[in-house]
Amino acid sequence: MKHISTLLIQLWKKQTVLCIAGLAALLSAFPVSFSPAAFASVDFRVLGLLFCLMSVVAGLRTAGVFEFLCRALAQKTATSRALALTLVLLCFFSSMLVTNDVSLLTFVPFAILTMELSGQQKHLPLVITMQTIAANLGSMLTPVGNPQNLYLYSNYAMTPGEFFPVTVPLTLAGLVLVCVGCLAVPQHPISFSLPQQKAPDRIKLIRYGPLFLLCLGTVFHLIPWQAVVAVVIVVMLICDRSLFLRVDYGLLVTFVFFFLFVGNLGQMETVRSLLSNLLTGRELWGGILLSQVISNVPAAVLLSGFTDYGAALLAGTNIGGLGTLVASLASLISYRLYCGIEGAKPGQYLGIFTAANLLCLIPMTLLGCLIV
Repeated sequence: MKHISTLLIQLWKKQTVLCIAGLAALLSAFPVSFSPAAFASVDFRVLGLLFCLMSVVAGLRTAGVFEFLCRALAQKTATSRALALTLVLLCFFSSMLVTNDVSLLTFVPFAILTMELSGQQKHLPLVITMQTIAANLGSMLTPVGNPQNLYLYSNYAMTPGEFFPVTVPLTLAGLVLVCVGCLAVPQHPISFSLPQQKAPDRIKLIRYGPLFLLCLGTVFHLIPWQAVVAVVIVVMLICDRSLFLRVDYGLLVTFVFFFLFVGNLGQMETVRSLLSNLLTGRELWGGILLSQVISNVPAAVLLSGFTDYGAALLAGTNIGGLGTLVASLASLISYRLYCGIEGAKPGQYLGIFTAANLLCLIPMTLLGCLIV
């Protein structure tokens, strides 16, 4: 019994959002009778797309293309500010295609390495904070940039003409903000040498590049999602079964639990009417505020069940990724990576992180109000 309790505590610490989602799904099932309607609320298309994107991007990471690009650009920087800007913009632009969490998992460790080699360790809290903000703001541009975008794009059957008029202005504003934020890094000449890195694996690029294009085609409803899932699984089974271990199954299960939770609430007429009335006309603010507490991905899934105004919810949950440390699950990745380095100062990092996020959250919220 003690062993089981220890495992449960560890699970709660490592997968807090997953556990909360599971409890919510379980508790919400009691007031309603068992019905297939709850399971009908599970969006298997979104789950299949998430699985494919995580698998294929993991394959591209093993090819070494992101690290190679990063090293090539960083080696050409001559000042501390230019290095910081390079590291931040790599997160901003890469997150548009490989998601914000993958971008941070790739480039934050590299930032730690380069800042240490160039003697700029004292600027790490600021640089990693700006990388995190950049990944969250850059990822909002495309449907594949983050999980909530993929979900909302699919759930509301959005077209590019409905999606991009919301995300493009927000992304451009985000680019300005992260560039301004990098000005806080002093302009000092630097010199460093990175260890040799072999060129990207061409075979893996040829293998996973087309698969990524297939995933994009599925996102934009050009290819049946079932076919792409089948192709990706077959390629992984034949070429690299280890990729199955790189998929974030916790995120997939979290989605399932929230789908069930929303489906159960949808069967409670009183609750559904109350939430719909509260949310109508306040989707932007609802997305921003709820994201601060449960993060923007669960907020998008939860609120989508009670409003038809997807554009405002899209803006709200993306802007809502700024703010608290839990507003975006990707932000927790950066925090853990920073805390793992020698001489880390978590308190200082949290102070800089919170201040920078709030400074970005205010103008982005104002812009969101103008857009939607």
